[in-house]
Amino acid sequence: MTAQLIDGNALSRQLRAEVKARAAALTARGTPPGLAVVLVGDNPASQVYVRNKVKACEEAGLHSVLEKYDATLTEAALLARIDALNADRSIHGILVQLPLPAHIDAQKVIEAISPAKDVDGFHVASAGALMVGQPGFRPCTPYGCMKMLEAIGMKDLRGKHAVVIGRSNIVGKPMALMLLAANATVTVCHSGTADLAHFTRDADIVVAAVGKRNVLTAGMVKPGAVVIDVGMNRDDAGKLCGDVDFAGVKEVAGWITPVPGGVGPMTIAMLLVNTLEAAERASA
Repeated sequence: MTAQLIDGNALSRQLRAEVKARAAALTARGTPPGLAVVLVGDNPASQVYVRNKVKACEEAGLHSVLEKYDATLTEAALLARIDALNADRSIHGILVQLPLPAHIDAQKVIEAISPAKDVDGFHVASAGALMVGQPGFRPCTPYGCMKMLEAIGMKDLRGKHAVVIGRSNIVGKPMALMLLAANATVTVCHSGTADLAHFTRDADIVVAAVGKRNVLTAGMVKPGAVVIDVGMNRDDAGKLCGDVDFAGVKEVAGWITPVPGGVGPMTIAMLLVNTLEAAERASA
């Protein structure tokens, strides 16, 4: 068996096209969807991420504002700027790129963003809405993973066992909650879980989100399982790779996401979806 690829590039293009059409309709009614992206400092990876997000907004017909600040920006000044963006009716989504400089409390900054504009889905109000199944913004990466499952016909996961490897607030925990909401039985592990293979070999769906190469290998996967690789690493040759031993696991799994071209494009697509929905709610 060779697994079928879940093509994140193709699915993200489809979602972006839908966003573009809905954004054009909103703009025609006088409410162009607007996203403010705030970057503090000169982290090279962060600069690439925000550039890609702004470009994606432009291509989808969303109004985007990129605000760059020196790493010396004070926490008080950043909070004041967020307060101003909260009050700006032309801005429907606010994204503060992480990580922030060490002298700034990232959680305080996240909580300063209005829940109505929390398109990253990190605010405690967004987490609470996810926990109790109420409408709210979903964190973009796990939201994208769920859309990938839907794309292969796995929307209702009743009777399915899912294992999430990774317990972070950004991916692991919200991913587990979204899987539970789709009626899956969910086990949350991490890279140090004793006998990790004991859990993954029983799983119909495995989501690897650790940031560690080869955390999931072929012998750890149930034949025919769906494997979602959220990891972003470099191999010995410097080539981009995920958390999963792709070459081995694709010979066992039924479906698998590649790295690159899998979850990454979906993360940005879901940011656009969240921003569009924020604008639609504001204009309702």
